[in-house]
Amino acid sequence: MELKKIYSGKTKDIYKKPDGNLIIYFKDDVTGENGVVDPGANSVMGKIQGKGKKSLEITNYFFNLLKKENIPTHLISVDIDKNTMEVKEAVMPGKQAGSSGTFEFICRKKAYGSFVKRYQNFIKEQLQNLDYLVEITLKDDERGDPLINDDAIVNLGILTREQLNKAKSLTRQITETITEVLRKKNLCLVDIKMEFGIIDGDIALIDEISGDSMRVLDKNGKFLSHEDLYQYIFNHL
Repeated sequence: MELKKIYSGKTKDIYKKPDGNLIIYFKDDVTGENGVVDPGANSVMGKIQGKGKKSLEITNYFFNLLKKENIPTHLISVDIDKNTMEVKEAVMPGKQAGSSGTFEFICRKKAYGSFVKRYQNFIKEQLQNLDYLVEITLKDDERGDPLINDDAIVNLGILTREQLNKAKSLTRQITETITEVLRKKNLCLVDIKMEFGIIDGDIALIDEISGDSMRVLDKNGKFLSHEDLYQYIFNHL
């Protein structure tokens, strides 16, 4: 079966099947800055062997968990041995040629990273608690993934107000579910990013939910590596 490569990103490549479904290949590349691995960074700093497969396993775990909660996703099936996930193709409002998507929805439970840089004069303490605060950024590495507000999204006709509100509501619901999974393992979710598209006329979760999309602290306040998160989720730690 011939597959057409339609996108190559920092951590995944995307191919299109003749039947219209997509195949997402999870790579071993990791993002970071100044020699420090960071899922929030915009540049690839190297590879970790086996990392792509573990990202896929974590994504499959969470997507199936969310399915039980009737949260729509693009997942069809996974092939762990090939590091691939078959998904439904989603309509991406406002998508530009050569990009994998339009927005990232970030749910912040604690102040960290770029949020602190922007609002440092207002933050009272390190890792200050935030109440499921949702930010939306454009997927634009060259401009550092700038923020976009709700009114701009609606007024530019990218999403309707109803679609936007649903995506934000799903962002919080998904974050609550993942927070509870991690809490039971004595872990604390700091923030998480996710993407949405339109499938069969409805907003659905797409892309992935893995160590590449969240920051997590252990009970001692140490940020978990991608490998450690995998080990915790699958009860190896």
